[in-house]
Amino acid sequence: MKKLVSLLLAIVMLLGICGVSAAEGKTVLTVASWDTTTGGYLAATETAFEAAYPDIDLQYVDVASQDYNIKPTTMLGGGDTTDVFDVKELSDLQNWIAQGYVDDLEANVTADSYDLSHYLGMEKYYRGLTDEKLYALPYRSDFWVLFYNKTLFDKAGVAYPTNDMTWEAYADLARSMTSGEGIDKIYGTHYHTWLSAVCNWAVCDGVYTLADGNYDPLTYFYNLTLGLEDEGVCQAYTELKAANLHYSAAFYQGNIAMLPMGYWFAATLINEKKKGTYDFDWSFVAVPHMDGVPAGSSFGSLTGACINKNALHKDAAWKFVAWRASEEGAKAIAAVGTRPAYVSKAVATLMASAEGFPTDDACRAALVPAQMSIEWPVGDKVSELKTIVNEEHTLIMSREISVADGVAEMNSRAAELLAQ
Repeated sequence: MKKLVSLLLAIVMLLGICGVSAAEGKTVLTVASWDTTTGGYLAATETAFEAAYPDIDLQYVDVASQDYNIKPTTMLGGGDTTDVFDVKELSDLQNWIAQGYVDDLEANVTADSYDLSHYLGMEKYYRGLTDEKLYALPYRSDFWVLFYNKTLFDKAGVAYPTNDMTWEAYADLARSMTSGEGIDKIYGTHYHTWLSAVCNWAVCDGVYTLADGNYDPLTYFYNLTLGLEDEGVCQAYTELKAANLHYSAAFYQGNIAMLPMGYWFAATLINEKKKGTYDFDWSFVAVPHMDGVPAGSSFGSLTGACINKNALHKDAAWKFVAWRASEEGAKAIAAVGTRPAYVSKAVATLMASAEGFPTDDACRAALVPAQMSIEWPVGDKVSELKTIVNEEHTLIMSREISVADGVAEMNSRAAELLAQ
């Protein structure tokens, strides 16, 4: 009897290793990601994918968000056979590529004639730095838009922002919406304290990057922001830091006309209005653009997925990676209020159909950006460059150093670093 039990246990273990459910006869596909137990877009895509592929049982391997920059690398390096790994940071993927931990997807893309044209060129960031092969597909993307308080604009009798404004036009609009003093003060716009909120708009041309080592392009945006501070059009950086005021809390007060912020804030605004946190109407349009840059250009971040070199079920893994990054996967993601990487009018329409979402045409049009850029691309010594730029950013915005001197320090320190 003991021998029989041991044999049965061995069979069960073997079936588990092979990824086959003895009870259901399904391929068990494992996917490493973070925050998998909180529902949302991961749960939505799991349900929709299994409906599309009933012969596959998708099982997430949950890794704590704060550990995701370390644990997956350890798993891959140790020969772990989890089939798919979600990509949180571009630098992680590049490390995995360099170590030979993940498959390139070129053969799969060619065999399936997979359409890469709906990611606005963002898929290029998932290519190897040396071989230019594709190693992951993006399925989620958050880009920046310009939120605005419709109720304030209506009260002021001022036309709403549009999807085609230069930064100069935006600044003039912010000035026209500024009024009052003290508790009656209305601010024309608001800048959160992040570097990205103040001056990363320089990367929206799709050419310049913050890893280039030259930070002269940031000068215009520092001067713009600090100039609007001096005019009382927006709250001062020093006041926001002292009060530790989050951009959401500031906007909920109802005295801010415009707010450049990531699209992710839309879902928060919808939920918080249902809770009664605020009572005004809002919408958003595309962020302003520089001269010579197409209207609707923005920057953002990516989340994607790659296939483990040691995956047990590579065919099923490709089906999942390809499906979640396709229009069908994008629809499942959009249905729960998250921004997919796949861009199309059909996906935008689904996103706009959510209860509480703004109904104006300009807002819906802004859901399909003209082009997107990455804030910090992968490159040599990028983490050190981030530290340099953010340190000087704090000094500039705190008025401890002039814009010219601060940008000069960024350039000097970056040049010294890159010369090493």
